[in-house]
Amino acid sequence: MNDPAPLTRLDLLRFLERVQLGDLERTRRWIAAEERREGEREQGERARPPVPDWIIERGIGQGGPPIEVHRGGCHAAGKRRRPITRDEARQALADGIRACTHCRPGTELGVLE
Repeated sequence: MNDPAPLTRLDLLRFLERVQLGDLERTRRWIAAEERREGEREQGERARPPVPDWIIERGIGQGGPPIEVHRGGCHAAGKRRRPITRDEARQALADGIRACTHCRPGTELGVLE
């Protein structure tokens, strides 16, 4: 039979080098992709609008009536909301719009129920 010539130590080391170079290139691609993702994440954070100080939650439907006043970062606020000023929040509470029981905006606004 025609057996191939046995591999020398140098042949094995060159094979190992090719494998490791391939691993290094793959790792460099992973690093570059992660750097791109991190840059995109940072850009997204910079472009994100600031959290408003006060928001008003609206009812269901087109032009739904206001139903609740929240502090800007309240986790209980629904999706139908819009930012308002401090004076608008005070006025809404004075007009009888309900204050959120979680963030209690009336406390910070100095409006007692």
